[in-house]
Parts: sequence; C-alpha cells; structure tokens
Amino acid sequence: MNDYLNQVAQQFISIAPNADFWTLRLTSEAHESLSVRQGVMQPVYNHLARGALLTVVNGDGSGYAATSDLSADGLKQAVRLASDWARQSSAMGLLKARDYPRADARACYETPVKQHWHELPLNEKVALLQDANRALKIHDSIVDWSANLGYGCDDVVFISSAGAYIEQRFHYIHPGLSAVANQGSQTQYRSGGGANSARQGGLEQLKLLDFPAAAPVLAEEAVALLSAEECPQGVMDLVLAPSQMVLQIHESIGHPLELDRILGDERNYAGTSFVTRDMFGSYRYGSELLNVTYDPGHREQLASYAFDDEGSLAQREYIIRKGILERPLGGATSQARTGMQGVANARQAVWYRPPIDRMANLNVEPGDSSVEEMIASIEHGVYMESNRSWSIDDSRNKFQFGCELGRLIENGELKGLVRNPNYRGISATFWLNLAAVGNEASFKVQGVTNCGKGEPNQSIYVGHASPACHFRDVEVFGGAK
Repeated sequence: MNDYLNQVAQQFISIAPNADFWTLRLTSEAHESLSVRQGVMQPVYNHLARGALLTVVNGDGSGYAATSDLSADGLKQAVRLASDWARQSSAMGLLKARDYPRADARACYETPVKQHWHELPLNEKVALLQDANRALKIHDSIVDWSANLGYGCDDVVFISSAGAYIEQRFHYIHPGLSAVANQGSQTQYRSGGGANSARQGGLEQLKLLDFPAAAPVLAEEAVALLSAEECPQGVMDLVLAPSQMVLQIHESIGHPLELDRILGDERNYAGTSFVTRDMFGSYRYGSELLNVTYDPGHREQLASYAFDDEGSLAQREYIIRKGILERPLGGATSQARTGMQGVANARQAVWYRPPIDRMANLNVEPGDSSVEEMIASIEHGVYMESNRSWSIDDSRNKFQFGCELGRLIENGELKGLVRNPNYRGISATFWLNLAAVGNEASFKVQGVTNCGKGEPNQSIYVGHASPACHFRDVEVFGGAK
C-alpha cells in the first residue's frame, strides 16, 4: 500500500543481520488537525513522520535500534547498533533465542473508509467547524468554546527473518466539541461530539459520534449545570453512561490486566497491579453479568488491527467471562515469558519505541437491560456521564472519578441535573456490585487517545466500547466544600 515503505523493506532484506531472528517495523504517519476556538480559526497542525524499528535476537540476548534514516547506510547502522545491544544483553536475557515468538504471517489490512478525509475540501471543513463553533455560543455565560476536527493515516510494514510480510494502513477521525460556562465562582464544562475519543474510518464516522449535532445540547447543559444542585453524598446506586464506562474499563480492568505490569516491568514508573498470575482462571473479578472481551472485530474502533506489532494475529478473546478472570492482556513475548495465554496486544506507539503490552479494543459486552429498566429499578441514585477527572493508586485498585454531568434518580425516575458528580471505589470489589448491563441499544464504540505507559513514555490509542451499566452500593459525592 505504501510504495516507499515496501521499497525500503526490500532493500533491507539484502542487508539484514546474520542473527537467530530479526524483525523490522517501518512506519509512516501523516496527521492533520483543524480547530476553531471562540470564532477564531487556529493554526492548522500537520504532523509527518517516518522511521524504522529493528529488533535483533541473537543467542540469549535481544536488542533494538530505531532510525529515521531509511537509506541503506542508515539501516546498516541500525543493524550494527541492534546487534551490539543483543550481544551485550545476552547474559541478562529474559528468554532463550529459541523461545522468542517468530512471526511468519503474510497479510494486508486497511481500515474500511466510505468517505475519505480528502474528499471534503479544506474550506468546507473549516465552514463545518465555524458553524459548530457558533452553535456552542448560546449564552453570555459560555466563556470558552471550541470545535475541532482531525485526521490521521498510519502506514505500517512489518517483516521478519521468518518470512513475515504484513502491510497495514489505518485511517483515524478525531472530532470534538467543548463548552465552558462560568458564573461567579462556578465553572462547568461539557464536551462531546467525539471529544477525547476518536474512531477509525472516514468522515462517515462523524454522524455516529454526533458531530457537529451535539453542539447546542452540550452548551445548554453547561449553562444549566451552573444553577444545578450539588451532587448528593452517600452510598447509593450508580448508573454510568458509556462515555464514563470508557475510563472505568480503562483504569480498573485494562491497566491491572496488562501482563508486563503484573510481571513488574512497570513498577518504577506506572506502577504494579493488584492482580497476580495465580488469579487467572478462578478469580471472581465481577458479578456474573460482567463479560469483557479483547475484540479487534469492531473495525471502526480505535485499536482495531489485523496483526499486532510483534506480528501476532489479532483474534477476539474473552478476558472476563461471567465475572471470572480468564486471561491477561499480554502479547507473544510476555506469553513466552510466563507460559500463559494472552492476546495480540504488543503495541508500538511511535516508530522509535519497542512494542510493549498495551490495551487495544477492550469492551464490556452488552447485556439485556434497557436504560429505562435500570432507572426504573432504582429508588435513590445518580446517573453520570463523561469523565472529568480521575485518580487511581499505583496498583490500579483504589480509584476516584469525577464526571461532567449527573442526573438524580428518585423512585425509578430520572430527575434534574446535579453538578460535580463524583464516585469512588475499589477495583477488587466495585465490579462485584454490577447489577445490570445495558443492551445493544445503549452500546457505544468509543476510545482513549492519550493512554500513557512505558519508560520513556509512550502515548497510544485505545478502543473501549460499552453499554450503560448499573452498580449498587457505590460511594457518591459532590464537589462542595
């Protein structure tokens, strides 16, 4: 698909190292972002990057080298550096050379696109943003408002000494709307239309993300929250919309189950996990209603791919089934280290970083309850949507989340807005209180565009999808002092 990367790949094969095993991952990134803030067009952001990551396995050592010099001389230098690191690390290798996973697949994959980014002229994109921006400024109390729209195209060619040749092309759409309302000492914020999320695909994804149609509703909610009652405090029922379930899944299921974290690789930087290796296969993570999958089959989801960055085939797998923890989020190398089954989630955030265990598409599967049925079953509680703040300990166990918007639930009915809704819990017990899972009607595909992990840090896209969910006996509180 990318002629230049394929030429580099062919060129490299003739100068490849004489080693037990090697892989080369070539990447080309092209991203563009447009934004209108407070009626003013912001500078257009463009990002272009190309580079290669070479991994060499020799004896009991492995080494890698990254380079943006894709000439023959640049690649030869990478071969020398990676081979030298492999020699130096041989006394400290985690695996024997024969135990490293050896990808050999040959395949081609591309994100499905119905309307390409370039089919809409720049002036029409700007006009779309200006219209959305005007729709956000509905009242003098709206003090900041913005609309943005971005696109990314990543090409990847992965080859190995075992014969792998995998080409993949990913198309990303990043829309977003935000409105900030202020009155005296009170400030409220609403975001949506794809804000803090994104999808794979083309411009056809905008409507599915409610962009730009959500603009007036978001602005109205921001203004209304200024005069809303403070969120009540106490132990009560909680209904989380998919826009908040994204962060709940991400922080209290995704990160604790990353196998390299469980093995201690992230201890010095991102922390450890309350989950241990002996829990898999028997530990009750949540109620019987909790079913969580690693699912690359939602091709519009942010982290959909055919093969991960170690060349492993991506296939749908249950991570948690009927509340029981089944398998970790560990790629082929982590699986080889532990002898455990994992998933194809060794991922490289940028061309100059090696792949590590990362969340990909991690989803809560739909249940059979409608949102209306959930609300009707609750005597006293709060409905919350859209994450505003988060805090979680370094074992990903104790957490506290704040949301942009809440609605009071009284005697089975959804009542008025409440502002500054927050809740806290413990991962090891929170999911046990899952009382109902929404059906397909409330199931939404979303994601996270800024998941940080690794040292040096890697920020990566993660896909999450979920219906609305009902939890019992949750500590809820507001923001009033």
